[in-house]
Amino acid sequence: MLVRLQVVCVPLLLAMLCPATWSQDKTAPSTTLDDLVSGRLKIVDLTWTLDETNPYWPAENYEPFRLTTIATLEQNGVLSKAFYTPEHLGTHLDAPNHFEANQPSVDELQLIDLFAPAVVLDVTARCEVEPDYRLSLTDLAAWEQEHGRIPDRAVVFLLTGWGQHWQNYPRYKNQDATGQMHFPGYSAEAARWLVQERHIRGVGIDTLSIDYGPSKDFIVHHIINAAGRYGLENVARLEQLPATGFYLSVAPVKVKSGSGGPVRLMAILPR
Repeated sequence: MLVRLQVVCVPLLLAMLCPATWSQDKTAPSTTLDDLVSGRLKIVDLTWTLDETNPYWPAENYEPFRLTTIATLEQNGVLSKAFYTPEHLGTHLDAPNHFEANQPSVDELQLIDLFAPAVVLDVTARCEVEPDYRLSLTDLAAWEQEHGRIPDRAVVFLLTGWGQHWQNYPRYKNQDATGQMHFPGYSAEAARWLVQERHIRGVGIDTLSIDYGPSKDFIVHHIINAAGRYGLENVARLEQLPATGFYLSVAPVKVKSGSGGPVRLMAILPR
């Protein structure tokens, strides 16, 4: 099975990295697996390292990440550790069953849906003055006017600038005196349009949630999950990516019936 995945999926992945004009230029070089392993393609790690300082959802029964040593080289001849984490901590995937019944769990996601073209919508300027900002249909229209149509079956990332606060948990969750959090997210209208008109595989963001901080109904989660799509939260280093022209590899922990889990997220793009 692993060999088949390499043979079938990797060329498909690499083919998507080629600029659109290459498909019309028969003289352009082809992109191969050698380009990836030789370093001719750039890989950006979009994953925060898990540790005890990671921001986590401030609700009942949610706890910080914990790592303990259960065997040492000195005493046992082997180094081994155990960790505890909620599914939805650090850079993680929200499976479709997270907010909707009768939707796939993380272990039921199709492998093909974990490889996708991806785009980045940058709203950092708006979020600096409006922390509760939500991506709008106007933002989507403006982005497509500048960069072209969002590819079908893509993952759409929202760059809000919130990643700069990752090491500062109080600032990252940004709670007011009443405990209400304030950070940006997607609007319901934008999420619905992306699902219905661009048939996306998923959405991602550099905050605690694809819904904005003050949300009470988590409508964006419901829209995305009800369509069988996934969310990616606490995504790192989105500012290092171009607006378009790259491919995404999504590798979540495969837990039976899980509603999500930590994910190793990688963007692959031409140098």
